[in-house]
Amino acid sequence: MTTRSLTCPTSPNCVSTHATDEGHAIVPFRYRKSRAEAKESLKAIVQGMARTRLVEEDESYLHYEFTSLLLRFVDDVEFLFDDETKTIHFRSASRTGYGDLGVNRKRMEEIRSLLGDKL
Repeated sequence: MTTRSLTCPTSPNCVSTHATDEGHAIVPFRYRKSRAEAKESLKAIVQGMARTRLVEEDESYLHYEFTSLLLRFVDDVEFLFDDETKTIHFRSASRTGYGDLGVNRKRMEEIRSLLGDKL
């Protein structure tokens, strides 16, 4: 697995599967298919969501920007695929501001729900 950092700042506008505190921690996604198939399934779900843009991609990493409708705030969402444990770690964080009214956690739980058994 790549050594990318998926840590959160201390502000409450981020969730990460690498966080250990209750305010930031969230459960990673698991996959049964091959990494390539799981990645394509995840990409299809995210690309179907409003105001998203793929910024960077490699074999085991995806980075998207999500832009809010009204104030055009940008959130960074990163996915890191660990093929040894068949786990997709992720981080969803606001670029600006302090709080996010739970937007990042809601987004990741929505993605989890949309993925269902597609992984």
